[in-house]
Amino acid sequence: MPGLFGWSAVSDDLVPLAPEEGVDRFLQHREPSVRESTLQNGRTRLAHFLDWCDEQQIDNLNELTGRQLADFVAWRQTDIAPITLQKQLSTIRQACRWWADIDAVDEGLAEKVHAPELPDGAESRDVHLDPERAERALAYFGQYQYASRDHALLALIWRTGMRRGAVRSLDVEDLSPDDHAVRLEHRIDEGTKLKNGESGERWVFLGPKWYQIIEDYAANPNRTQGTDEYGRRPLFTKADGGRPTAQSIYNWLMRALHPCTYASCPHDRTPETCEARGRNSNVAACPSSRSPHAVRRGSITYHLREDTPPETVSERMDVSLEVLYQHYDARTEREKMDVRTDHLPDE
Repeated sequence: MPGLFGWSAVSDDLVPLAPEEGVDRFLQHREPSVRESTLQNGRTRLAHFLDWCDEQQIDNLNELTGRQLADFVAWRQTDIAPITLQKQLSTIRQACRWWADIDAVDEGLAEKVHAPELPDGAESRDVHLDPERAERALAYFGQYQYASRDHALLALIWRTGMRRGAVRSLDVEDLSPDDHAVRLEHRIDEGTKLKNGESGERWVFLGPKWYQIIEDYAANPNRTQGTDEYGRRPLFTKADGGRPTAQSIYNWLMRALHPCTYASCPHDRTPETCEARGRNSNVAACPSSRSPHAVRRGSITYHLREDTPPETVSERMDVSLEVLYQHYDARTEREKMDVRTDHLPDE
């Protein structure tokens, strides 16, 4: 029966199923009939779906609607290339069909998962922030909005390749002026967590110049100070002084990196007509938008291009070498050869 706004209510015939259990059951069903590599690909793709469910506080697959899946597509397409998105959504459709068979989602939900059409050049590497663009944006903020929230946020993620969940977890007390570094801790009992749990805990060196931006932001009189529900003082705060959600950090950085923020719009739009601008706009509607994950990927690639040893990048960014090479290294094959050549013995 259609609801007031045109979508259907949860069917009485559905049996509640948590997203994590739904994914586990689907993968167990698939395991006997597919290769291990196929199963692992499915596990990786569905991990992003679980991250999204966690952000949206979806704890029952029964609640999924076509509109929510459209939101998931929009959430993912800012981070990955269109051809990669199509592969991921294919797995989501398979899972939705199987979940429908076990009465976890409505019949036909899989057909509501629509992938954007592939543009020319869709075979390119996953989207990342180019160093030139990062430098232009940082130069703008450094001159006109020094130590603002957006300046500090961009500087921190570009310098460290930190995940937004890690950024969200930082407290003012995690700054270490003597070391020009920040400390990351897994504090799941106090409202924040690191992706890899306690194994992701580490000190991250910023250096004097970059640390100064963060320290000055923390002391900026325009920054709202406050505590979260656990009495901790978040480094990045909402308007009421509380700890922001991961989605808030996503929105802040996306808007900060819209090219019209620090340069002229390359898409012949105006603030009045652009659907990516404005308080309640869709920040991902800008063709040049870049997400925190894209900044992380760009940072990792930049470190590698600057001859930082992969082992150092792996520890600094809390990513395994296997995943680093497979999903984050956006260098060309020629660039990889040039780096290897620099480390060869003399003839």
